[in-house]
Amino acid sequence: MKENHTGAAEETVILRSIAPVFSTANLRQWLEHYRNLGFDVEAHDEDYGFAALGPVELHVSRNPDHDPRTTAGCAYLDVSNADTVWRRWSSVSGGTNVEPTNTDYGIREGAHIDPDGNLLRFGHRL
Repeated sequence: MKENHTGAAEETVILRSIAPVFSTANLRQWLEHYRNLGFDVEAHDEDYGFAALGPVELHVSRNPDHDPRTTAGCAYLDVSNADTVWRRWSSVSGGTNVEPTNTDYGIREGAHIDPDGNLLRFGHRL
């Protein structure tokens, strides 16, 4: 137990996972794109869906007014090998892939931008 801002004892909370929610104009196309990237996908209904790959889960919400310049999202994925992810995702049509490079902060990092402009940065420690 630790004290909160009022001095009262409070149980420690442990965050277990995070699932960013991306925006799309077309839910079915978004789910198909992520299926092609290797995710397991599922539609909750016509306006909401999920994509999971190992312990990583992404959510998506249909937004008829989606504009990649203003409503796209971003997530960073810690991966075992950025080059393997890049090779796999580069074989999928749609979206844009950025080949991994070594950064000055010790990460080999690449990126994938889906057709809706949502950015997945990915990397591993060198």
